[in-house]
Amino acid sequence: MIDAETNLAYGIFWALYAVAFVVFFYMMARLFRIIPVYAIRTLLQAALIVLLLTPVESAEVSNWWMPAWLHGGYETILGDASEAGRAFLNFGIASAVMLLVWILDLVRYRLVKR
Repeated sequence: MIDAETNLAYGIFWALYAVAFVVFFYMMARLFRIIPVYAIRTLLQAALIVLLLTPVESAEVSNWWMPAWLHGGYETILGDASEAGRAFLNFGIASAVMLLVWILDLVRYRLVKR
């Protein structure tokens, strides 16, 4: 059974993770401005979003989610291929969705640029 203190710690972790992501993404977006090609710049931003924001459900506690890069890397090091595979499957699904969004953004950019 998960107590209230543990749930509070879980909520605080995700709040801090979200704030840290926003700050990091803002800094990286400023850095990516030096790239002159719009498609490459937005592709790097999309990859950053997929890498850092893809979640995977915990095998230990139901309805708890964690960053897939953290879970997948940890389980890969420990040698649990099935758990690492779940994380990498989530990466694959998130990448496919983000690729579609990226392509639609490029189409929008081309139409607006005309």
